[in-house]
Amino acid sequence: MARKHMRITIVIADAASWSCAMILLAIILLSAYRESSIMDEGVSGNQLLDRPCDEVYVVGEGETLHTISDKCGDPFIVEQNPHIHDPDDVFPGLVIKITPFKN
Repeated sequence: MARKHMRITIVIADAASWSCAMILLAIILLSAYRESSIMDEGVSGNQLLDRPCDEVYVVGEGETLHTISDKCGDPFIVEQNPHIHDPDDVFPGLVIKITPFKN
């Protein structure tokens, strides 16, 4: 009787583990699909390029200091951001200070 009860418990635990694993896999796949859809919309709609230049700016995918400088009208980005040691080493997510140049 005890062995039968133990086998049933193991079968239920296995079924619960597989169910949790499948749900987790579905969540991962759905989030990856959603993220790729959002990225496709952002790239095709040029939403990253059309966003305004705030004083605190987060570098987006494919941006360089030159493109940010042209877009925001700030030719002195490197001078105002001492944490940028190499102007060629700019990556998505980097936070920089922007001060648009006014004529």
